[in-house]
Parts: sequence; structure tokens; C-alpha cells
Amino acid sequence: MSLPRIAIDAMGGDEGVRVMIEGAALARRRHDRFKFLLVGDEARINAALDNHPNLRAASEILHCDDVVAGDEKPTQALRRAKTTSMGLAINAVKTGAAGAAVSAGNTGALMAMAKLALRTMPGIDRPALSALMPTLGENDVVMLDLGANTECDARNLVQFSIMGAAYSRIITGRDRPRVRLLNIGSEETKGTDVLRDAAAQLYSHSELSLQFDGFTEADKINRGDVDVVVTDGFSGNIALKAIEGTARFVADLLRRSFASSLRSKVGFLISRPATELLKHHLDPNNHNGAVFLGLNGIVVKSHGSASALGVANAVAVTARLLEEKLTERIAAELEHFGAESIRSGGKAAG
Repeated sequence: MSLPRIAIDAMGGDEGVRVMIEGAALARRRHDRFKFLLVGDEARINAALDNHPNLRAASEILHCDDVVAGDEKPTQALRRAKTTSMGLAINAVKTGAAGAAVSAGNTGALMAMAKLALRTMPGIDRPALSALMPTLGENDVVMLDLGANTECDARNLVQFSIMGAAYSRIITGRDRPRVRLLNIGSEETKGTDVLRDAAAQLYSHSELSLQFDGFTEADKINRGDVDVVVTDGFSGNIALKAIEGTARFVADLLRRSFASSLRSKVGFLISRPATELLKHHLDPNNHNGAVFLGLNGIVVKSHGSASALGVANAVAVTARLLEEKLTERIAAELEHFGAESIRSGGKAAG
């Protein structure tokens, strides 16, 4: 049984068509149920498909030669939503021509277009950008928001917690994922009024399908003892880039150390299985694919610098969210909880 088509913004990202098509082709080789709507310059897409007959057989092309620039302001990009590859890929989700969209293009523009076209779900004030991050545990950790909303109130953080828990249930299989708010300390007295208010609301709603465990600090995100880390987009984006930067630093440091002497090179050969595992764990391409949670449809953001492997993993994330009906799960959870109790900042909940 094939999944709904996935619309690919073939023009987005640092390298555009080549990497996006190679990534989609790799995903298709791994999972022959995938079908695609490839949005972009038809001549360039066709040329790239010459090397991937299996992908060509599973794809339709929607021609468009207008591209959202990487440094383009979201307000400018919105004016061309009906003519750009990014905008048309998202519109395909709106019209039902595709079940989800993937783009490696401008994050701000993608957020603005997706929110305008698909709107937020009932009970959600703002969508949040969420991604999976590696941990020392058995499962990745879901983290949100990673940059969609620089300022959030307690109500937003509660909504993010509900959405993140729904996503985590798909990844971990836990009925009640462990959720924590990112803070400068784990003590209940630490942090801003917004964080303490959000924590109080989450503690008071025991009917939620999540286990709220209070606060966590940034150095605990990847330890494996939490399933969902919730924060505002400003702090989340800083934490994400700090973690990615540290991963690159460790990888570069190891590479430099192993090349420093003959003894180090011999040591590298002996420890190669372990270093290859570390490399795999730290490579952001193996964890690529951030999703905008809270929209009436699935839109996934791939790293602009992602390799074909990274794009393939973003496509795989998208397919899994379609297959597991993430949007419907979030809607059901919100309905169970009651949108008004979230919107009122918890006042409705005795």
C-alpha cells in the first residue's frame, strides 16, 4: 500500500535540484511505497531523473522556475507564494494533491507560507518547529520550538508540550512520554514567570497523555532521560546550534588528534569501529528533518546544507508522520484535553 504523495521543493537548499532529487531517489530505493510530486524547473528535474529511473516512475513534475532565496524576507516570499517552488509544494498539501511537503529552503519563508496556507489547528495558537536529536538512550529526544517563535507565553509552552508528546509517542512508543521544560536549573524556583506558570499548568493536568517531570538544563538534553524538551524558539535555536557546533568540534578534534602522530594513526585503526559509530551519531544528516507541529498538514524542513542522505532521512521522517497520522493524533489529544483550558492559560481547569 503506497502512502500519499510527498511534495518535494526541488529548488530549495544550498545545492537545489541535484541533492533534492538524489535524496528522494535514495528514499525511494529504501521504501518503494513512496510517491512524489517534484516541484521546480522541469528541465533540470528531468535531467536529474535520468540517473534515477526508479524515482521517475514514482513521480510527477510540477513545473516552476521561481525560487525563494535563502536570504529573502518571509514577507517578500509570501507575495510570491503562488509562483515559487516552495509555495506550490505547500499548496499541494492544502489542495490534497500531496499528503506532506519537504523543503530545504528558507526556514522563515517556509514557516510563513505554511502557516498562511494550512492554518493552525484548533486549540493551537502558534505552530512550533520540532526535530529529533540523538541521545545516550534508546530513542531520540523530541525538541521544540527550534526557531519558529522567538517569544512564547505559558499557553504556547503547554501547547508545544502536547504536540511534542504526540510526536514522541510515534518515535518511542511510550503511552506517556517524559516531558520537561528547558530552564537554567532544575529547581522549581528557577527561571522566568512564564516557565513556572507553564510548569504549574502541566503539573495540574494529570489527564494529559504525558509525564511532566519539571525542568531540565541544556547539558541534560542528550542524556536519554527525557523524551520531549520544550522551550521558546529563541532558546531552542541557540541550544540546537550549540549542540551541533559541539558535535562538529568533537569530530574535528578527534580527526586532528588521530592525524597528529604515527602512534595516533595506529590508535585510529584500532578504534575505528568506535569512531565510525561516533561519527554516525554526530552526523546531523542522520537526524535530518524538522517538522512544523500544529498545522493542518505536514510540512518538514530539511537542513539547507543536507546531503542526499540527509534529504532521504527527512523524506523518511515525513513518510512516518503520514503513516502514523501525526496531525490526527495531535487533534485528538487537543480535543481530549479541551482547547479552551489551554487558551485560557489553565484557568478553566479548576
